[in-house]
Amino acid sequence: MRRATAAIWSAVHVERRALVTDLSGLRAEQWSAASLCPGWDVHDVLAHLVDTARTGRLAFVREMLRARLDFDRANENGIARERRPDPRETLRAFEDAMGLTRTPPANLATRLVEAFVHGEDIRRPLGLAGSYPAQAVVQALAYQLRTPASFGGGRERAVGLRLIDRQTGTTWGQGETVEGDGVDLLLAISGRPVAADRLSGSGAARLA
Repeated sequence: MRRATAAIWSAVHVERRALVTDLSGLRAEQWSAASLCPGWDVHDVLAHLVDTARTGRLAFVREMLRARLDFDRANENGIARERRPDPRETLRAFEDAMGLTRTPPANLATRLVEAFVHGEDIRRPLGLAGSYPAQAVVQALAYQLRTPASFGGGRERAVGLRLIDRQTGTTWGQGETVEGDGVDLLLAISGRPVAADRLSGSGAARLA
């Protein structure tokens, strides 16, 4: 496995283990809390993460054909397949799958986006704090910025903005300034709501 590939999978596996730890003590009612991902509760997002951890290239193509090339329908089918009656069973399934290195036919940076964005989809509504490697977040954000929203990215959201990652000093784009921690920029570019006080600059209100 090439060094860059190994580094991505290492970051993904560390995040998966951290999420298992964070969710191990949830109360029953917390599993039904609305996540940051529209229409999905915390249990739904976890089931989606189980599904994506288990889905390789051929399985992804097969499921897309089954969903008639409707990406959202394929995701909903995956949640239905992996969501157990008891959320703790879904968590155990995620723990069993967390060391896998399966991926759809896409840039491997999508695995970082999947891990970090969905990790925050779950953590923020529950008041949990995630910790993510700064350079891996930069890599995930760079991928989202060059990928159109129709393919799950956020390129259009960044038009006319200059993004500045407070943690690494990395900058992207030209225009009104938006400064924030990398993970907050990643969430905002990915279409998630971010509290106004977590971003600063003349373009912050627009992006948040």
